[in-house]
Amino acid sequence: MERTRWYKDAVFYQIWPRSFCDGNGDGIGDLWGVLGKLDYIASLGVTGIWFSPLYPSPQADFGYDIADYYDINPEYGTLDVFRQVLEGAHERGLRVIMDLVVNHTSDECAWFVQSRSSRDNRYADWYVWRDGRTPGAPEAGGTPPNNWDSLFEGDAWEYEPARDQWYLHIFAKKQPDLNMDNPEVRAEVERIMRFWLEMGVDGFREDVITYISKDPALPDDNPLKPAARGMRFYDHGPRVHEYLRQFRHNVLDAYDCMTVGEAPMISAQKALEYCAEGPEQELDMMFTFEHMGADCVVTDWIPRPFDLRAYKRALGRWQTGLAQDAWNSLYLENHDHPRIISRYGSERYRVESGKSLACSYLFLRGTPFVYQGQEIGMTNTYLTRVEDSADVSTFNQVARLRKMGVPEAACLRLANRATRDHARTPMQWSAEPGAGFVGGDGTAQPWFPINTNYRQINVAAAEEDPDSLLAFYREAIALRRRLPVVREGSYRELKQASAQLYAHVREGVGQKLLVVCSFTGRTAYFSAPGDLPLAEAELCLCGYEDAPTEGNAFFLRPYECRVYLWQEV
Repeated sequence: MERTRWYKDAVFYQIWPRSFCDGNGDGIGDLWGVLGKLDYIASLGVTGIWFSPLYPSPQADFGYDIADYYDINPEYGTLDVFRQVLEGAHERGLRVIMDLVVNHTSDECAWFVQSRSSRDNRYADWYVWRDGRTPGAPEAGGTPPNNWDSLFEGDAWEYEPARDQWYLHIFAKKQPDLNMDNPEVRAEVERIMRFWLEMGVDGFREDVITYISKDPALPDDNPLKPAARGMRFYDHGPRVHEYLRQFRHNVLDAYDCMTVGEAPMISAQKALEYCAEGPEQELDMMFTFEHMGADCVVTDWIPRPFDLRAYKRALGRWQTGLAQDAWNSLYLENHDHPRIISRYGSERYRVESGKSLACSYLFLRGTPFVYQGQEIGMTNTYLTRVEDSADVSTFNQVARLRKMGVPEAACLRLANRATRDHARTPMQWSAEPGAGFVGGDGTAQPWFPINTNYRQINVAAAEEDPDSLLAFYREAIALRRRLPVVREGSYRELKQASAQLYAHVREGVGQKLLVVCSFTGRTAYFSAPGDLPLAEAELCLCGYEDAPTEGNAFFLRPYECRVYLWQEV
């Protein structure tokens, strides 16, 4: 089948299902809730939905520990309900992509239950098992095969008495790593892909996909490395390209679908090895963490203030590095990072900074992703105790801090800065009790506390305000979709040394677009270069009601943004 690369004109909305909308009144978001909100999603002007994992799971990592790849978590609904959502989305012009998590499964997956039971069953070699460096159980002096750390939960190895061996878990103990070197495992991955593609889904977001190939020698790493020991032996492993090309050629090329990979600690140059367009292309695009000020979930915990220059450099590297050969993905928020207004913007200037942040990425070259609640300016929550968190990563990072002797008050401060709970509080639909998130009679307790600011920040209030961030997102997405220059134009950054302004120009196909975003609560001055005469341009967007100029320059108010368009006759 010919691949049309439809994703280059797409805008996706990410749904983290547990917190999006509760349709059946049990306090947990579900597919019935999504079904009732499809019109709202379509009203944003987006053209697709990315679902975080919907599969049956013990929820040790909220769905990223999958027990069954061929069904829907009963808390979220059934396959029949999913088919209704899929059909309803397609009727509204919305593509649907699923999360594909195949670096690891849940330890409650039937494959692992069998694998851990003995060394001589069908699934015995489906996971990464090794003898200990010192034989025996840990309590008897046995030691792991190497010195690797997990990213979520202590050492990367867990002992299994039934096999007298250790299994690898790069993430939590309940997330054992699959052995992708086993051809039966790869054949199962292909079967999973076909199952959902045949049902009608339009592609996959592939979770930590660059981790699926491990150095078979599993050597020790440098013990002086500050975090994530072993990463260089499993990130971009020796056979990762072979396996991704296999999935592409054997399955994906038969469908007009798209794939976006997640790849912590990847550069734009490295991404070309996966995404460069041509017969050996493996993925359609790659999620980078670079512009988020962190390369992986561990370094999110290093307290650093927002640096606009670093943000601009990161975006620029990917805009220019992939310009001719590959396609970008664009995002500011997802399920793994705190809310962007609290992190890079200003809660005091919540709406204004939200608009500026939106403009800073929506008009770049690539496919944008908007995370649930981002469009109304949801902000970080606040934990009063670390134990109030629901995030396995938070517990692990705090445990590490405590071992280092960090005081409890400092642990809590760091948790409140970095926890993934911020992105996972229930969606704020209205000022009613339960924030309109809880379905049924609205009396159920939501699975996680709703942010206390829901009475002020919610969809219903934003719908009534023509100057709301929600209205701005709709306008910005519509503008992006109607301008060919956003897809085809070159990228040029202005005011590179500025610590207050991010300004860039997109040029091509008879159009020029100037985007200017302020990242300060003070007044900032911008002077346009001579080839961009403001008097001849159309002001397409502005974060404030008016946009005064002085000659070919203007003063930007706190967190103001503007978008100007020149049309060549």
